[in-house]
Amino acid sequence: MHDWIAILDFGSQYTQLIARRIREQKVYCELLRYDTPAAELRERNPAGIIFSGGPASVLNAESPLCDPAIYDLETPILGICYGMQMTGRLLGGEIRPGDSREYGSTDIVVQDGSSIFADFPAKDVVWMSHGDQVEQLPAGFDVLATSESCPIAAMGNEARRIYGLQFHPEVVHTPQGIQILKRFLFETCGCKGDWEMGQFIREQINVIRAQVGDGQVVCGLSGGVDSSVVAALIYRAIGDQLHCIFVDNGLLRGGEAEEVEQMFGNHFGMDLTVARVGDQFLDRLAGVVDPEEKRKIIGGTFIDIFADEARKLGEVNFLAQGTLYPDVIESLSPIGGPSATIKTHHNVGGLPDDLQFELIEPVKELFKDEVRLLGKELGLPDEMIQRQPFPGPGLAVRVLGEVTRERVEVLQQADRRVQEEMSKLENYGEIWQSFAVLLPVQTVGVMGDSRTYEHVAAIRVVDSVDAMTADWTRVPYDVLARISNRIINEVRGINRVVYDISSKPPATIEWE
Repeated sequence: MHDWIAILDFGSQYTQLIARRIREQKVYCELLRYDTPAAELRERNPAGIIFSGGPASVLNAESPLCDPAIYDLETPILGICYGMQMTGRLLGGEIRPGDSREYGSTDIVVQDGSSIFADFPAKDVVWMSHGDQVEQLPAGFDVLATSESCPIAAMGNEARRIYGLQFHPEVVHTPQGIQILKRFLFETCGCKGDWEMGQFIREQINVIRAQVGDGQVVCGLSGGVDSSVVAALIYRAIGDQLHCIFVDNGLLRGGEAEEVEQMFGNHFGMDLTVARVGDQFLDRLAGVVDPEEKRKIIGGTFIDIFADEARKLGEVNFLAQGTLYPDVIESLSPIGGPSATIKTHHNVGGLPDDLQFELIEPVKELFKDEVRLLGKELGLPDEMIQRQPFPGPGLAVRVLGEVTRERVEVLQQADRRVQEEMSKLENYGEIWQSFAVLLPVQTVGVMGDSRTYEHVAAIRVVDSVDAMTADWTRVPYDVLARISNRIINEVRGINRVVYDISSKPPATIEWE
């Protein structure tokens, strides 16, 4: 079993980022609820424990607290921001509200260059985000760093291997923060940094084989990265016991259905059923303009068709899904109630009672970029691994307003021009998503000597790591000009192109 780090989540917006930074060092980690019992941690024996930051004040009687017995496990602990304040309080120190909330870049001065600050400059910039701070150290702790407004910016008890940071080492705004994390992982916790995809594949193959036995597995293949990698992994584990169903809903990018059939049916030789049912989806969407209603109709229709095709396979025991770690994390809702529903996501849920499968979710411990690495290790081609995320409801949520066959075809043509021009960029592989949206408005234009009154296409290009946040991409003007010229000149039905410069939040990546 490889070394692993337990991250107890107290609700920080940066908690996932802590996990990503750790995994970048080839150390496995998991996010756990803040109230995970010490007994469970003792049994699972992590190499180290990290307490995340969080929005609450540790001075509030209702604030979330860890099981105090965790401090007696003799496991190295690193508390970040709220995690430091909680550690100070639970171990007998004193916490006070800050004179003013400190948020942003701050200089710290290292007082003790040993332990986790060994590779850290004597003075450097860090990212603060806190209201409370430790005023009096718990017994046995020393001040490791200070800032102008925070006399105890970091603290540590070397004998017990317990540390606290008032700042966030995981964010890019703390340039040397990764050095602190590396010292904690490799020096304090003794991690080897040997977690890699080849090992993950071997472990998952054994898990899948043990779970499935001689049973049969069905996988809803969408052609996206997640389901493609899941199919390839399970196929390597159990071969012909896997049966893939690809539902061509008529709302895919142009030529995508044929690409999926060629890759998985012909190239890999998987048992692949292709249901070409675009007319059925479009008929049910006729006259519908509300985004949530569109999603419900598409989800319901997908389930109906998937269920029909699954029944034709005979006795199937398992359903494979491409659930990712961010999905699992969001479902945990560690602090308070469930997250607000921004929009309904499309998945194989709500199947009829006669189709009760046991789930197989082999990539539920991975982030998106890790799934891409897994796909590469499994031999999937780069054009499939690097495929940009595509919404489950397909182009229905990029055709704003009513979805008709004609409007879908116009958008497919516009989107193809976007993909062709964007793919020429040297940094295309670093772009999270680039696509066209067909707006439900028409504008006046002039083509030749004639007046036109046609649709508007919006171009959306964003940079992101895992879609939790996103910023609009500064695409070179000459590229935008080529995209605009090609769409207006080559796609009948569009006479105006605009560029979306909104970030997430407050906007979402998709328009619907």
